[in-house]
Amino acid sequence: MLAGELYDASDPELVAARERARGLLQRYNGEGEAAALRTLLGRLGEGSVVEPPFHCDYGWNIVVGARFYANVLCVFLDCAPIQIGDRVLLGPGVHLYTATHPLDLAQRREGLEYARPIAIGDDAWLGGGSIVLPGVSVGEAAVVGAGSVVSRDVPPGVTVAGNPARRIGA
Repeated sequence: MLAGELYDASDPELVAARERARGLLQRYNGEGEAAALRTLLGRLGEGSVVEPPFHCDYGWNIVVGARFYANVLCVFLDCAPIQIGDRVLLGPGVHLYTATHPLDLAQRREGLEYARPIAIGDDAWLGGGSIVLPGVSVGEAAVVGAGSVVSRDVPPGVTVAGNPARRIGA
C-alpha cells in the first residue's frame, strides 16, 4: 500500500488498523480527547488544531507541521503518506484522498486499490470543500479556492480554483 502498489483493503492487518483509527477518532470526535488525536496521527505539530469531527483511514500516515489548522468535517484518506507543512489552513470539509482504484475492471472486481501520497507546503490555504486527489502536491504559500478539485500539482505561491482547479489571477 505505502509503496504505491495494488493492495487489498480487506487484508486483516489493514482492517485492524482502520478499526484502531475508528476507536481513537471516536474518543477524539465524541469526547474531545486530545491525546487520542496525538496517538492517532503520525505527528501533530506544536500549536496545531484539528476541529472535530475529523475522519481518516489510519492516522499514522499523516504528518502535520506546527500551527496547522483544520476546520470541521475534514476527511483524510491516508492509505499513502499525507505530509502537511507549518501554518497550513484548511477550511471546513476539505478532503485529501490518497486512495484510488484501478481503471482495469477485473482488478476493481477483485477489490484491489492503490494510493499516491499528498504533500501540502508551508503556509498553504485550502478553502472549504476543496478536494485534493491522489499524488498531488500543493506548494508553499499556494491558495486553493473553496470547492475546488485539485487534480494536478499546484506550484508555490499560486492560486487555483474550479473543477478541475486551474490557475487564477496574475
